[in-house]
Amino acid sequence: MSTNTFETITFETLNSKFGVLTINREAKFNALNSQVLMELKELLSDLSDNREKLQGMIVTGAGEKAFIAGADIAEMSSMETDEAFDFAELGQEVTLLFEALPYPVIACVNGFALGGGCEMAMACDFIYATENAVFGQPEVKLGLIPGFGGTQRLAKIIGRNKAKELIYTGRNVKAAEAKEIGLVVKTFATKDELIAAATATLEEISKNSPLAVGLSKFVMNEGNDLDVPAGLAIEAKHFGDIFSSYDMKEGTKAFVEKRVAEFKGE
Repeated sequence: MSTNTFETITFETLNSKFGVLTINREAKFNALNSQVLMELKELLSDLSDNREKLQGMIVTGAGEKAFIAGADIAEMSSMETDEAFDFAELGQEVTLLFEALPYPVIACVNGFALGGGCEMAMACDFIYATENAVFGQPEVKLGLIPGFGGTQRLAKIIGRNKAKELIYTGRNVKAAEAKEIGLVVKTFATKDELIAAATATLEEISKNSPLAVGLSKFVMNEGNDLDVPAGLAIEAKHFGDIFSSYDMKEGTKAFVEKRVAEFKGE
């Protein structure tokens, strides 16, 4: 896929099956302005429609200092109410597009992931981080509230009370604490180690049925806001549906025959 038209993001393929999306405004600590969000929306929409079968994605920020330092405060400072509403909706749409991709998306957080940066990371399936990573929702320090999903996703990931404490105080959380509270899954000494580990995880996942992995993601996301019985109903439906797939037949047959399955994602 060509991304020559993009000025603030880059997208490349790795090993012909994984995407690497980089927020590329290093001089501005990769802050999210309207242009970045529009380019992310265009790319993620294209990826959703594209027949190219990626099996995973890494999302990171250019340079060593920031994943995404936050939304662009200079742009937001002059917004009126209607403009701010549209800006929030655009940011939220991007997070939903990350969640809708039918394969795993790993946020590789290097340096700062504050405000909108933390919100973009949380929209990915899980977060790996360097040991110098810093997370937070500091919007209240600017007279704002989180606008790209922070008030909703943070509580679901780390629990309501802890999320309230972080959002109300606006304090930053270093990588070690972020891992302790469940925001981050693993930490690494360097960015190179971070990307290598995320790639290795995607390689491990890619050995499984892409259809089953994608459907697991869909069912988990669909059930996230439901009570357990409603979520179980969704799970049972799709558990039944997948029995008509090639991958299910191939996977179970390969197990019985004691060989490696050759999945097609169908």
